[in-house]
Amino acid sequence: MSHVSDAPSPGTAAGTLASISVPDRLETVFGALDFFDGLPLPDTVTRSYDALDLLRGIEVFLNCVPGGSMVAMRRGLRSLGIDSHTIGYTTPRCSSAPMLLTANTETTYGMACLALDQDGPTVIESPPNSLCVVSDLWQRYVVDMGIAGPDKGGGGKYLFLPPGFDGDVPDGYFVVRPATFSSWVLMRALGGAESLLQARIYPLSAAANPPEQHFVNFAESDFNTIHANDFSFFEEIDTLVQGEPPEALESELSGQLASIGIVHGKPFRPDNRMRSVLDTAARIAAGIVRTLAFKPRDPAFYWYRGSSWKNPWPSRSYEFLSPEGARLLDARAVFYYFGTASSPAMAAAAVGAGSQYAYTAEDSTGAWLDGARSYTLRLPRGIPAKDFWAVNAYDPQTRSLLRTDNPYPSVNSLSNAVQTLHNGDTIIHFGPTPPRGREANWIQTVPGRGWFVILRLYGPLESWFDQSWRPGEIEPA
Repeated sequence: MSHVSDAPSPGTAAGTLASISVPDRLETVFGALDFFDGLPLPDTVTRSYDALDLLRGIEVFLNCVPGGSMVAMRRGLRSLGIDSHTIGYTTPRCSSAPMLLTANTETTYGMACLALDQDGPTVIESPPNSLCVVSDLWQRYVVDMGIAGPDKGGGGKYLFLPPGFDGDVPDGYFVVRPATFSSWVLMRALGGAESLLQARIYPLSAAANPPEQHFVNFAESDFNTIHANDFSFFEEIDTLVQGEPPEALESELSGQLASIGIVHGKPFRPDNRMRSVLDTAARIAAGIVRTLAFKPRDPAFYWYRGSSWKNPWPSRSYEFLSPEGARLLDARAVFYYFGTASSPAMAAAAVGAGSQYAYTAEDSTGAWLDGARSYTLRLPRGIPAKDFWAVNAYDPQTRSLLRTDNPYPSVNSLSNAVQTLHNGDTIIHFGPTPPRGREANWIQTVPGRGWFVILRLYGPLESWFDQSWRPGEIEPA
């Protein structure tokens, strides 16, 4: 098609026109975009909307991973009968059977999902000597309970009020107002199952005579709490949007969701073209976030210069904010893709309180950890953990505990069998077969599979924060 030339109009500088114009053809990763004097031709209209829908789908995935994870968590717990009246827990300790994002084998967990729309105001009696956190269904931090909360670890009564509640509020409770009806309750009982079993959840209407608390031990149950990486991810997000007040969602993200057809009070019915685009978007986004997680380009992710050990909270902010107040979108996506429950007690723990974390999927040469090879990790003497430390191995596909012959892929200080060298250092071994005489310090891996590791410090000490103590790199044996 012929058209007017690119000659500048009278009074318009050629450089200015070039900077504000669109050429006849743009070569893009989505294919060529053709125009008639800036007007899109029919194929370009189609290709432009395909590209826009793909980009919006990728952005929605990356921004909504926290919510998708909560929907999958609630669905997985419900499959075991764990609901707003039942607490799921792990005893004697969590195994690799549950598909839970980066759970560990040392902590006695308790989990439940509130349903304030059904139960009304709800009371939680937190267990003593515990680290508990509540997140709303978009996985935004709501409150700490236990050691890091207002009850200071002595156990306390927390009253959760539904969004929009304007009734009378009785005295004697720590009052909490989440933005969503459903919230995920995570309990970590440092006193073990005996402490955890003191927890209670019941409607405020039953406070005078609370019902018997129901518990389900899921430590060895094979169930899935991990969100999808295909089109069904968007269906998970639609479930969240439809079930929660629209006010719980800020306008920018609400607009992104609306652009792909997810709107509160309206059915999500994408046509075949849109389903295909969104399926592709989810798969691309899942690949991108894995790159962000395991090969971050932001230097702030790395604990030490020249090291592969990474910090899941690169700005030490549980809200993933930079010092200037900008939302670190990559950091938020990374954390919620392989973890759950971000809280101040985790991101910026004080000396001797809370917990700290470091993770890596690389050996000292920068190569990915290979389940067919053997490796060692040296933890120098004086491991800075007042309560306990642990090293766990995980499956990079599921981001859950690595499934091997041993259902507890961990070496930790709670085990009396852990061996130390004469100088006080601890050597941890990884590989498909155990080193002779060092079986207590060995974590089995799977040939043909990758893996990654998380070092946890509960009650981290000053030498962790001032970096006078640091773990070694994972060395090929």
